[in-house]
Amino acid sequence: MLNENVTKLLKEAMWDLATCQDNTPNVVPVAFKDVTEDGKLLIGDVFLDTTLKNIQKNGRIAISVYDAKKLEGYQIKGKAEYLTEGNVVDTFKAMVEKMFNGAATAKGALIVTPEKVIVTTPGPENKKEL
Repeated sequence: MLNENVTKLLKEAMWDLATCQDNTPNVVPVAFKDVTEDGKLLIGDVFLDTTLKNIQKNGRIAISVYDAKKLEGYQIKGKAEYLTEGNVVDTFKAMVEKMFNGAATAKGALIVTPEKVIVTTPGPENKKEL
């Protein structure tokens, strides 16, 4: 589902996470993220609040990733699961604590299982599902 171009962009660019609850949309940028070899998306929870409330309510998420210079982009829709312990959480905790010199930490991590990948790049492939 995540081809080489999508994976490369996910590893290099910032992500915007979108969730919704009770017809109220929410979107936030995230910098602490990764892609697993089996195509799951990992997101460290440092400041996620409304996002987590929305996910706990319905388990749904959309992620937008893009390169503004190349005008290449993708939207990934899927299910999200929240973890508060384990190797993934420990990795994000270490990453965040190092970046913020101990002033902040990760409280947990989201594991996103992609269900759809949609091209958002302008041109003939726009809106194509991969």
